[in-house]
Amino acid sequence: QARLVESGGGSVQAGGSLKVSCVVSDYPLCNACTGDISWFRQAPGKEREFVSTIVHSGRTIVPDSMKPRITLSKDCPTNTVTLEMNSLTSDDTAMYYCKLTYCRGTSWGQGTQVTVSS
Repeated sequence: QARLVESGGGSVQAGGSLKVSCVVSDYPLCNACTGDISWFRQAPGKEREFVSTIVHSGRTIVPDSMKPRITLSKDCPTNTVTLEMNSLTSDDTAMYYCKLTYCRGTSWGQGTQVTVSS
């Protein structure tokens, strides 16, 4: 089973940007036949929300509402996917999770907290 570890969360000023990473272990993201990494977030008292996906080919899927603010990238040598989001507001405060969808099923990370303060 693949393991995912998120990092890079913390406190950010409104209007600033965040950069969170997801490191995948025990599964070669770029050399395997499949492997999509998705980002979700969940704020207190709210349902988990889809943020974006980078599929195995490198194509990205981002909700229209977030497209102007999001950049996704994948680094094969380090088996890492990075999510960058700018123009942050308090609405972006949440726990951010990455999820791997692959031939063995799915695996989730434990999440990293992002808090946006004004």
